[in-house]
Amino acid sequence: MVEEKQQWYQLSVDETFKKLGADREGLTSDEAKVRLERHGYNQLTYKRPSVILLFLRQFHNPLVYILLAAAVITSVLTLRGEEMLTDTIVIIGVVILNAGIGFFQEGKTENALEALRKMIVTKCVVLRDGEHKVIPSRELVPGDVVFLEGGNRIPADLRLFHTRDAHADEAALTGESLPVEKNIEAIPRPNLAPGDQTSIAFSGTFITRGAARGIVVETGESTEFGKIARLVKETRKAITPLQRKIASFTRTLMISILAIGIINFILGYWVGVDLSYSFLASVSLVVAAIPEMLPMIVTGILALAGAAMVKKNALVRRLPAVETLGTATVICSDKTGTLTKNEMTVIKIFSGSNNYDVSGVGYEPDGNIFLGNKQIETTKEKNALTETLRAGYLCNDAKLSKDESGRFHIIGDPTEGALIVSATKAGISGGLPRLDEIPFDSERMFMATLHEGKEENIIYVKGSPEKILSLCSNQFTEQGIQPLQSGEILENANGMAAEALRLLAMAFKTVSREKQSLESADIEGLTFLGIQGMIDPPRKEAIEAIRQCDKAGIRSVMITGDHVLTATAIARQLGIISSGESGALTGEEMSVMSDEELGGVVDKISVYARVAPEHKLRIARQLQKRGQIVAMTGDGVNDAPALKAADIGIAMGITGTEVSKEAADMILTDDNFASIVGAIEEGRHAWNNLEKAVLYTLPTNSGQALLVIGALLLAPFIAIFSVRLPLEPVMILWVNLFDSVFLTMPLMMEPKNKNLLDVPPRDPGEKLANPLLLQRVILIGLAIAIPTFLIYNYFGSPAISADGLLVDSHLLSQAQTAAFWAVLMVHFGFVMSARSIYDSAFSFSPFSNKWLLGGIVASIALRFLPTFVPAFSHIFRTADFPLEWWLYILPCVLPGFIALEADKLIRKKLLKSRTQSQYQE
Repeated sequence: MVEEKQQWYQLSVDETFKKLGADREGLTSDEAKVRLERHGYNQLTYKRPSVILLFLRQFHNPLVYILLAAAVITSVLTLRGEEMLTDTIVIIGVVILNAGIGFFQEGKTENALEALRKMIVTKCVVLRDGEHKVIPSRELVPGDVVFLEGGNRIPADLRLFHTRDAHADEAALTGESLPVEKNIEAIPRPNLAPGDQTSIAFSGTFITRGAARGIVVETGESTEFGKIARLVKETRKAITPLQRKIASFTRTLMISILAIGIINFILGYWVGVDLSYSFLASVSLVVAAIPEMLPMIVTGILALAGAAMVKKNALVRRLPAVETLGTATVICSDKTGTLTKNEMTVIKIFSGSNNYDVSGVGYEPDGNIFLGNKQIETTKEKNALTETLRAGYLCNDAKLSKDESGRFHIIGDPTEGALIVSATKAGISGGLPRLDEIPFDSERMFMATLHEGKEENIIYVKGSPEKILSLCSNQFTEQGIQPLQSGEILENANGMAAEALRLLAMAFKTVSREKQSLESADIEGLTFLGIQGMIDPPRKEAIEAIRQCDKAGIRSVMITGDHVLTATAIARQLGIISSGESGALTGEEMSVMSDEELGGVVDKISVYARVAPEHKLRIARQLQKRGQIVAMTGDGVNDAPALKAADIGIAMGITGTEVSKEAADMILTDDNFASIVGAIEEGRHAWNNLEKAVLYTLPTNSGQALLVIGALLLAPFIAIFSVRLPLEPVMILWVNLFDSVFLTMPLMMEPKNKNLLDVPPRDPGEKLANPLLLQRVILIGLAIAIPTFLIYNYFGSPAISADGLLVDSHLLSQAQTAAFWAVLMVHFGFVMSARSIYDSAFSFSPFSNKWLLGGIVASIALRFLPTFVPAFSHIFRTADFPLEWWLYILPCVLPGFIALEADKLIRKKLLKSRTQSQYQE
């Protein structure tokens, strides 16, 4: 069990003053100085990492280590006269460019705590030395008495000891948009979420109306915001599945390449090859095997997917998040504004003994009123329904407005706005002039307005059903004014409340024309009109998105600061839980659970209500411990730790705080849950294309590595291979770099599969270096190496004398150039089949990816430069060759294509045979 610690809201006002050693007259200046030394300044402290450290961190990557080692070796060989300066420059350029991109992205992530610090106000009014003083808020100490009025931002955590209709907007802390009424009463229950601590005013929130006085109980990092800042600072960003795969893959690749390079050097020495030639061959092998452009390929694929996500209202801040979305198994989402419209809407009305349904959601005044299945045609005549709507419209301070884009919004309280919209749907607008009013007060629990009528003036009153009923003696029904039936009305009110509706009851009273002002004594003997029930309705597109998630094997979880009844009612409407399922856990219940206990139920709970920031963080971590890939949404400061800890943090672009946006990996520009599903589809598409790119890049690298290894093995038996390698290191580097740009990169533009959301998420533990990759590395490596060996040997052998000496250097350069082209031809055939990992190239149009066709044309055009332009020929050690050689080079397009198509065909037959065997069993 989690140890219970007494909290400030549990103490009475007198106990709080006693514990702090203070009183209502405030502190003296001398005492304040002593406490400031003890507690420190009321501010958040955070030291950003240095720019240099951030930049150097980008080189902490196994693949970068390989590239840097290769750059050192080629630099040494250049100094020895091996003319490998081009190789060195290109490798170092790739490393610096990749580090620059990572530095730019990571630099942004350090801004979250800076945004938190800005939420502390600069000045506040306190009682010091018995006088009201304005002091910097950073100088506040526990025991200070602070004065608050409407519009003031709260400078520290305060235990309130005096309130006058005080309401606080705590959306940045709790995520809930409705202001919270504050009071001074102690609450004995332990472990309440901040949203339930009504006697505490929290630092960083602000007073919307009324006034209050409070004693400072926590400052700086001890406040609720400070705890969140500490959580953000202490929370390490989860490593994404892609980052884990790339790290594992590059470690394996690094060990393999270095081992093969060393073995190659030893092998060359053992078979009697010249030591310098063996060393050069081993360096060439390392250059050939290293996928220099792999980091840039990964970045490019993720950037393209990120651009596609922007079109679906999802802005990606950290590129690895793109692929992470594709593996997401759980989406933990806020309720308000993400799953719901964040627009209170009247959906039920009880009036005149009838229960009505109201269609239309949000502030758009478009909808109808139904009694059963029958649409009610409202008229201007006086009846119970019309008067209920009119009362809600007139006893109201909100306004319905339309912005420049034509979108309706409410100016004022959202609940009052809902009453304006429901009346407008019934054609009620304008109204009787208001003569006087009694504003809403938390003690009175009602609002009343006096209106000028034609023959009599009218008082309209609205408030909680219980309070309004206590002020009524009659009720308005379809048969006219009848004696009050409180039992029937309360029964219907309870039924509406059970559906998690927020209820407001309406009543009226006629008075003489001489009555021009209102007094409390006038609010009695009222006639009851009806009750309007409202709720923040689910987004229609969110309901469909959750259905898609279920189909895609992704579980949807709601985490909200709202009440458990409201949360479960909305969850049922959304389809997160079934109609008969409860499946809800409150923050209060979580607080007394150990991590092991929470872990035992976290895979079964789909609704969490009245949660605190640390609760969201615990939920994310327990889900991750069970192998789940967690996407977490949030918009408040309270969400920042969980957003940072989740595999992918998703902030709201419209309602989200700067803190949540800076802590997140992705921002929804429309605050819509449905946009997450669209982004998941793009994430899965990105992985498919990344897998294609890897399954193309590594086999082509292996083919060039086999050329080097094979040359050393053949050197004792075929003289040409002991004189010069089939490809020079600079040629190999050319193939690696330009193939990545013109052949691998276009694989990113492959059309999206139509069934991406019809299958479960792939296994997050799936590795890049798998049996399929190993098989294709060998298969395609041989398909590249064998025809290249044959071309090089056939055309280059006449350049070698019978005793193994080079007699025609130009002819051998021509043979290398022909081999250079042969490799390209094999690549062309291979890439046309590599557009799909499992499906035959004959199952899709060869013209559906115009980028790839353009890349092939560009590859051919660029390859002509080192072949036929003398300036480039010197750099790349190439030479023009006779035209008739093309008859031997062009057929090299077939081996790679045929090898891969045959592999796919055999795999399909084996899979079909295995499936039939399992079915028979």
